[in-house]
Amino acid sequence: MAEDNENISYEEEYITNSHGTKFFTCRWVPKNSEPKALVFVCHGYAVECSITMKETFTRLAGAGYGVYGMDYVGHGKSSGLQGYIPNFTDLVGDCSSFFLGVSDRPEYKTKQRYLLGESMGGAVALLLHRKHPSFWHGAVLVAPMCKIADEMKPPPLVIPILKKFANIIPTWSIVPTNDVIDMANKSPEKRQEIRNNPYCYKGKPRLKTAEQMLSVSLDLESTLHQVSLPFLIVHGGDDKVTDPSVSKLLHESASSSDKKFNLYPGMWHALTSGEPPENIDRVFHDIIAWLDERTVAANLRSEMEQKAKHDERALSSDMK
Repeated sequence: MAEDNENISYEEEYITNSHGTKFFTCRWVPKNSEPKALVFVCHGYAVECSITMKETFTRLAGAGYGVYGMDYVGHGKSSGLQGYIPNFTDLVGDCSSFFLGVSDRPEYKTKQRYLLGESMGGAVALLLHRKHPSFWHGAVLVAPMCKIADEMKPPPLVIPILKKFANIIPTWSIVPTNDVIDMANKSPEKRQEIRNNPYCYKGKPRLKTAEQMLSVSLDLESTLHQVSLPFLIVHGGDDKVTDPSVSKLLHESASSSDKKFNLYPGMWHALTSGEPPENIDRVFHDIIAWLDERTVAANLRSEMEQKAKHDERALSSDMK
């Protein structure tokens, strides 16, 4: 299926992995020029790419980037029980296979490759980096799930019980927690849009899903120093879903030489969609400026390298 506007071409495609699982994938690319770089989007828990995150895709494509995404298993238009993540490692593997396959296309081999992860997708992006440490040229982490905020966790005494039952009744949606839609989105219109979207999961977290998300966040929190790629973190100062103090700790602890942390006082969790328009504009301005700065520098280096090779070949030919 293809859907075009004046400057951006949209396409969607279903792919099947080696285990027979069917996934929804989509892309937004500039229509009249080749993309200056690629951005691979990792969406958050219980949402999906083509509707909930459409503004993220279209803004980046409008800025000249080729933007690709996929709905995880149990999310959006992909296969699986809605809201159910049986294994986070498999989820990351599915993203890795699709993203690397796109990157390997002949027309994209010389392009810079960036990850953009929102919320739980921030955890996915960091784990993709861990899987292939030198493959990605940078990451934008939007309120990343390096630690689940205390306001969203079940009571401490309940957590061991939930972990025990996660392997017995994994799909049961009984985890006690606050409504993530209300906690994440400042905009009432965005809350209603998500509630009206049949591809978004609105129930309580399923036991195995909650156990996997908690385990991943604990793992990431203990290994922040291993992050080595260039990154930009954007996080709302009043975020009650993921903990902004751990984003600050990631910025301080990561071994990356190129790292930046933007904290936005008064903003909530859904920075790219659930805030007032002027706040969303500010966040996207910062994200695109960060991507542009690194893409322009990388393209300039590539041009200089190509020129040096050309000059070397010309000199060698003259000497003959």
